[in-house]
Amino acid sequence: MLKPRSTATRELVNLDGLWRFAAGGAADEQPWTAVLDTRLEAAVPASYNDLFTESAIRDHVGRVWYQRTVRVPRGWTDERVVLRLDAATHHGEVYVDDVLVAEHHGGYTPFEADITEHVRAGEEFRLTVGVSNELTNVTIPPGTITVTQDGRRRQTYLHDFYNYAGLARSVWLYSRPAVHIEDITVVTGAEGTTGTVEYDVVTNAPATVRVRVLDATGREVAASEGASGCLRIDEVTLWRPGAAHLYDLVAEAVQDHEVTDTYTQAFGVRTVEVRGTQFLVNGEPFYFTGFGRHEDTPVRGKGHDDAYLVHDFQLMEWTGANSFRTSHYPYAEEVLDFADRHGIVVIDETAAVGLNLAVAGGLVGRTHQPTFSADTFNDDTRAAHAQAIRELVARDKNHPSVVMWCLANEPSSNEEGAREYFEPLVELTRKLDPTRPVCYAAVMFATYKNDRIADLFDVMCLNRYYGWYVATGDLAAAERHMAGELRGWVEKFGKPIIMSEYGADAMPGVHSVWDTPWTEEYQVAYLEANHRAFDGVEAVVGEHVWNFADFQTSNGIHRVDGNRKGVFTRDRRPKSAAHVLRARWKRLDGRKPSGTERER
Repeated sequence: MLKPRSTATRELVNLDGLWRFAAGGAADEQPWTAVLDTRLEAAVPASYNDLFTESAIRDHVGRVWYQRTVRVPRGWTDERVVLRLDAATHHGEVYVDDVLVAEHHGGYTPFEADITEHVRAGEEFRLTVGVSNELTNVTIPPGTITVTQDGRRRQTYLHDFYNYAGLARSVWLYSRPAVHIEDITVVTGAEGTTGTVEYDVVTNAPATVRVRVLDATGREVAASEGASGCLRIDEVTLWRPGAAHLYDLVAEAVQDHEVTDTYTQAFGVRTVEVRGTQFLVNGEPFYFTGFGRHEDTPVRGKGHDDAYLVHDFQLMEWTGANSFRTSHYPYAEEVLDFADRHGIVVIDETAAVGLNLAVAGGLVGRTHQPTFSADTFNDDTRAAHAQAIRELVARDKNHPSVVMWCLANEPSSNEEGAREYFEPLVELTRKLDPTRPVCYAAVMFATYKNDRIADLFDVMCLNRYYGWYVATGDLAAAERHMAGELRGWVEKFGKPIIMSEYGADAMPGVHSVWDTPWTEEYQVAYLEANHRAFDGVEAVVGEHVWNFADFQTSNGIHRVDGNRKGVFTRDRRPKSAAHVLRARWKRLDGRKPSGTERER
């Protein structure tokens, strides 16, 4: 699915702003058939939960309604009119006047509808969007809905971040010609100083396709005719971590010698490969430094905000981070576009977090239902997971910043049924994109001794909290545990290892001269102990601290106004740990520590 953009043949109208808003309503009501009877307005893009003071809205389980009027530009008479939502978390249904025109499951990927037959150029229509935040055992991510004794519906879930919902990303109205380009795929390679660009352009009707490649100055460096082919760029400038270089593929659909549609797709020429225990970008070993993150800010929740986007990337650059994982869902497309332009490497993750019934019970010593079974996470869950993978790859396949697909965070990969669940998903991902490695982030319960799926993947991504959830306050023991487990994974699987999560909560301003959890000093000492363990294992090719910034979670006695593992506060003020990471990562500069550096 192409991202909407203005071109010589397409126009774009942004529908962000204040929309009428209402939560709930009787099951048999049809609020889309009239103007919403409400005094509330909600900002788009933003999660709705923290906008209002009423807890009944913040804690609402079920559908909420957004509505506004939209005028179709009068010059679009002969154009196709398309409505696009960048996301609706977690289930969206879209009405043009009284007609349902689109429905979508999955809260973090876009969907659209051609509404040409329902609107007229120059006239207004009523746009109503229903958004449900409900999570069940067959949604991605999963959850459970219960009803309290006094009749309130209650949503619980197994992921440790707040279930923000609503229209957290932009809404668009755009035009495209009757004969138009529907999709573009670009796959790049390098042969010495020559870049190769395999392309495939899909049109909705028979048309001649012309393509040309422009460099950063707008100079044409390659051209061809045909819906698919391979272009060669002499003296190519590669896209590199920290040194982004982008080209434009300009595609044209032609009928009767006239251009009916044109679309420009940015791309970078780079290669990605796993070789032995190394992760190679452009044939050179790459060492990941950075974070697991969240789309999470005060008031906006998961609402995309360009100001925070710029500032967060500035803070990552300040720390020396060269990469991040889109934990635990696909991020807004603007984030990946920015990463493309600034040379930041991305591990792109689906929203499959919480496929683990052992976590809630295991942390307190309770038994639990099997994670994978007909009554828990089953064939329907896997079908939803497969669709999430399809939509992720379709959206993000052309981003040079994306170097690896992450299929899940902390699934119960040590349980019976895990292999049967994941093996078809790995096969699907490789079929959709054979050019990128595939990983998952392994939970602490899944070790090199009992994990059932690690051999299916290219890179071992480990979430480990020795010194926090295990051996709390005993960093000497934590370092031994970490080093021993890393060696076990290397000896059994012989694959690259990325520490995809490691971290300790710290309350800003809390200090101690001892190893006292929750202090800033303990967070620093925790990270340093982990780094010593990482540096002693050659197969470790990256470290992503959990988390970039403090973030909101559901209520719990182990959370103090959210998760405090960030090295920045939620309002982006650095804790002591941020300065320690800056000193280490600026020195590493994307390279594995050498023997001399390990001794420092």
